[in-house]
Amino acid sequence: MSVFTFGETMVALRGEGQLKLGGTMAVSVAGAESNVAIGLARLGHPVHWVGAVGADEAGELVLRTLRAEGVGVTGTTRDGAAPTGLLLFEPRLPGVTRVHYYRAGSAGSRIAADDVERAFAAFLEAGTGAGTATSGDAHTGTGTDSAARVLHLTGITPALSPTARTAAERAMELAAEHDVLISLDVNFRSRLWSTDEASAVMRDWAPRADVLIASDDELPLCLPAGSPDDPARQAGALLEAGAGEVVVKLGAAGATAYTLQGELHAPARTVPVVDPVGAGDAFVAGYLSALLDGSDTAGRLDRAVTTGAFAVAAAGDWEGAPTRTELGLLGAAPGTVVR
Repeated sequence: MSVFTFGETMVALRGEGQLKLGGTMAVSVAGAESNVAIGLARLGHPVHWVGAVGADEAGELVLRTLRAEGVGVTGTTRDGAAPTGLLLFEPRLPGVTRVHYYRAGSAGSRIAADDVERAFAAFLEAGTGAGTATSGDAHTGTGTDSAARVLHLTGITPALSPTARTAAERAMELAAEHDVLISLDVNFRSRLWSTDEASAVMRDWAPRADVLIASDDELPLCLPAGSPDDPARQAGALLEAGAGEVVVKLGAAGATAYTLQGELHAPARTVPVVDPVGAGDAFVAGYLSALLDGSDTAGRLDRAVTTGAFAVAAAGDWEGAPTRTELGLLGAAPGTVVR
């Protein structure tokens, strides 16, 4: 396997208007880490997601969806004492969606360090998957992974519970012990924890990341109070502290990557915005995909802003994620019919 990730994936219900007015809802699944996993699988990379779901039909939907997208789920816990989490999306204004979580005490919040240890051991035993791309065959039929192995984490999982935080800590320790690259997306969620709580964890985690990804307003969470306000200087401080590279998402302004060799900016791709939800996860998937392909910083940013554009141009958390053969479609002239 090339990428190992874990976190909470929930059943997602998407309404067509205000929740209080009722109406129909579409049923899917959503979770930051599994969104990234699906994005990578569609691009032809072997990827494994581990989490905990309830021993319920909602949990079965989560696992069935991930399997159908070519994501490995072996080792995922079926928790008979807690339900699968629930997420409601409420479109309120054009381009503005409200999110309602029902995840307190969920199965996903109860994942523990020993769950991760068992799954990570299996990940290591499976090897790198170089040249096989078994997870991506259904979408692309190609495999381009180098020998790199990546652990992808987000700042959501440690916010779920003390046990989930310990599990994530253990995963980082195992990755460091086995020369597995660590990818960390800060992904701050104010409904899960405060800025002070998040900062206490991110200040410790960020310098340990080989790839640190954050929006410009999340970078301060990774630094001590009183740090400079300028993103370039903030990124420089994180690089000096030990981070391998710092990638700053700027929304419609694109993204900038900072390394010890300098900085590089990529503008965003211009597309009609249908749904901004999931754009950050799609960006991460594109960046890691190009990293696994051995691309340079410019290539990583280019693929990241491309996959991010695909996400905002389609409804859903992960549904618009492109396959490798679709990456060039954004360059097609308007009105083009691809046959």
